[in-house]
Amino acid sequence: MEHNAPTTGEILGITFNLSNVLMITIASAIVFILAVVATRSLAMRPTGLQNFIEWVMDFVKGLISSTMDWQTGGRFLFLGMTLLMYIFVSNMLGLPFAISFNDELWWKSPTADPTITLTLATMVVVLTHYYGVKMKGAKEYGKGFFTPMKFLFPFKLIEEFSNTLTLGLRLYGNIFAGEILLGLLAGLGAAGIGGALGAFLPMLAWQGFSIFVGTIQAFIFVMLTMVYMAHKVADDH
Repeated sequence: MEHNAPTTGEILGITFNLSNVLMITIASAIVFILAVVATRSLAMRPTGLQNFIEWVMDFVKGLISSTMDWQTGGRFLFLGMTLLMYIFVSNMLGLPFAISFNDELWWKSPTADPTITLTLATMVVVLTHYYGVKMKGAKEYGKGFFTPMKFLFPFKLIEEFSNTLTLGLRLYGNIFAGEILLGLLAGLGAAGIGGALGAFLPMLAWQGFSIFVGTIQAFIFVMLTMVYMAHKVADDH
């Protein structure tokens, strides 16, 4: 069953999706609380959430080191950790259930909306340009768009646009498709006892697969972020 998105009236000519605002806020709050609790009382021998945060840190360090030298890429550690945790939490929020009220969908994964994922992708691409200019200087950075041949400049602009689209739409497509199928299976389960029995095992299997997909997509997003960043800031790219 298709649900509408709850929206506000126009505010300064902009209509806001209240579901997106709600889910972005919840995902951000969860990540913030996890980070605060995990680092509140640090110990030499980490346990519990501190152990988890240190694992995330080591994992992101590995991603950065595989794309650029640590002296250059170390400054992006917290960016990578934030993206990984935020996207993973966002991907998971809509898996257990969806909540609709008056035929409006309020609870879902925020990354199941292209506006959110494309905004994240745009933010990443803009940051790569910002750090490219900051670390290389505007003149040196600008030369990169005209080397090795000047006629490649239009193609490099197209590449930046396509990178933004693919980074955002890949994440959106995978999460949205998973939630659509879960919604169809939930509808089958609500059709009666026979439908519930027939939908139980497929839904259980798809829930597990969706967790795997959501985890992989968070990893891919952060990995590509570091690859794009390395192409802009590292001297050997």
